[in-house]
Amino acid sequence: MARAGVEAIMKLLFLGDIVGKSGREAVLQGLPMLRERLDVDCVVVNGENAAHGFGITHPMAQDLFRAGVDCLTTGNHVWDKREIIAHIDDERRLLRPINFPAGTPGRGATIVEDRSGHRVLVINAMGRLFMDALDDPFAAVDRAIADAEMPRDVDAIVVDFHAEATSEKMAMGHYLDGRVSLVVGTHSHVPTADVMILTGGTAYQTDAGMCGDYDSVIGMKKTAPIHRFTTKMPSDRLEPAEGPATLCGLLVDIDAATGLARSAAPLRFGGRLSPAWPAVT
Repeated sequence: MARAGVEAIMKLLFLGDIVGKSGREAVLQGLPMLRERLDVDCVVVNGENAAHGFGITHPMAQDLFRAGVDCLTTGNHVWDKREIIAHIDDERRLLRPINFPAGTPGRGATIVEDRSGHRVLVINAMGRLFMDALDDPFAAVDRAIADAEMPRDVDAIVVDFHAEATSEKMAMGHYLDGRVSLVVGTHSHVPTADVMILTGGTAYQTDAGMCGDYDSVIGMKKTAPIHRFTTKMPSDRLEPAEGPATLCGLLVDIDAATGLARSAAPLRFGGRLSPAWPAVT
């Protein structure tokens, strides 16, 4: 059962990969409004592309926390700004994938307490298909939830699965169905149209999309990627697009008595994509 004094329903907002200044500023400006209008308890955001499209810096992470982010996840670009290595051990709200080898700086899971007193276990894992050859993400997540049963130990469990292959993401969703509150994919920067509640009660989306300018190639200015694809020749360094950003993610209502999802709906706000606004209950 939910702990005394804790709201029975928690609203969790997950936002996909922040890409560059456009995405970063859209989140910083839009999140306070989103928290208020959607009555959000907990916010988890993937920030691995926040620093000019590659990595994240400590000051940027602190700005996002001040704006209302409760936990930042990352992925394969976590070390692109090497300065973060000096800070990641001390900042428990900033995660790197849990299936990095033992001894890697930082952590892949953390418990945050939201504004309503819910204890939320956030886990960040990375896929292996078409990605770096890390440890088994399924086994790593299993270990992370072994001593964190819902609702005895935590009120909710969120898994950001940063992976390339949709099949691997779907497999993770079904593997964890009924054991966690939400499994959401990141990395592809394109929102998928499959937000749903799985049969065991876990909310799922194959990819949350990005918070960035969609007049782009997955957040990057178009010229260099097109040159690479059409000529198979090196191009100028990829640069993040700087137009208006769309914030992409999903809102999940979680039953604190079970830790499972009651509802899940996509969010798309601003920028070029067609809007999607969750109904507020």
